[in-house]
Parts: sequence; C-alpha cells; structure tokens
Amino acid sequence: MNIDKELDTRGLNCPLPILKAKKALAELASGQLLRVVSTDQGAVRDFQAFAKQTGNELMTMDAAGPDYSFVFKRR
Repeated sequence: MNIDKELDTRGLNCPLPILKAKKALAELASGQLLRVVSTDQGAVRDFQAFAKQTGNELMTMDAAGPDYSFVFKRR
C-alpha cells in the first residue's frame, strides 16, 4: 500500500484528530491515501463515523500498543 501522506495526531483528543484528518484529505487528489496515527481511544468510533459522513473510504484500522492507525482513501 503506497501512502501519499502521513498525519501524526498522537496526544490530541477529539475533535482535533478528525479536524486535522479532514484538512489533510482536502489537500489530496481523489484516490490518494492518508495514514493517521492517534492515541485517542475514541478515534476508532470517530473515524468510522467520519468515513461514512464524508464518503472517504476507511481502508484499514489497526491498534499497536497505545497507537491507533487509520488509512483513508480520498473520495
């Protein structure tokens, strides 16, 4: 998987990871991939809802230690 942009939101709480992801996705072309890393436990639920509301595809979601990693495909 070729990630086009990475966003580190570790240490930030809702709604900042979502707001930063929204801005980063707006800078990408359709079909490009964004990886977001977060430590906010609520990010799992938040990013699932964000994907449904915006039409951007949540391709993967992983947890490794305190970090959660999400990969979005720009619509």
